[in-house]
Amino acid sequence: MVPVIGTVSVLIPIVVSILLFADLGDASVLGDVTFLPTLNAILNSTVSVLLLLALVFIKRKMVNLHKVMTTSAFVLSAVFLISYVIYHYAHGGVKYGGEGAMKAVYLFILFSHILLSVAVVPLAMMAILRGVQGKWPEHRKIVKFAWPIWFYVSVTGVVVYLFAHVFNPAL
Repeated sequence: MVPVIGTVSVLIPIVVSILLFADLGDASVLGDVTFLPTLNAILNSTVSVLLLLALVFIKRKMVNLHKVMTTSAFVLSAVFLISYVIYHYAHGGVKYGGEGAMKAVYLFILFSHILLSVAVVPLAMMAILRGVQGKWPEHRKIVKFAWPIWFYVSVTGVVVYLFAHVFNPAL
């Protein structure tokens, strides 16, 4: 299972990079996908809430509810990734039109979001695998890193959406 996690963790950033930087031809077959950034922000917001609930439930020793929240967050993150890939295949990247300090803040958030989103894939998958296997000490060690990174990525995904699609002076 670990080789699969490694392979997926390498392939996802490669595929996303290709979609963002390569012209793959006509994407009109996808139809109108302009609603996807809003859907992605909703998915990321929901993942953030689910991760917070997972933390609350495990602190209260409510293991089954913790599993449900974590599994739901993982599934919604996968749905997000599919939606993200479809949107960026059809539209490419979005330019933020702000200037000065706001652009610097946006770029810092964007770059940290991108870098940590690459890291969260293997961390989250390994944490879930160790939890499913009942390897609690290993699960806890991974989660110490995976949970805050996953939470940061889901929250900053919403912030990036707000910068790029709601409060973007270029629109």
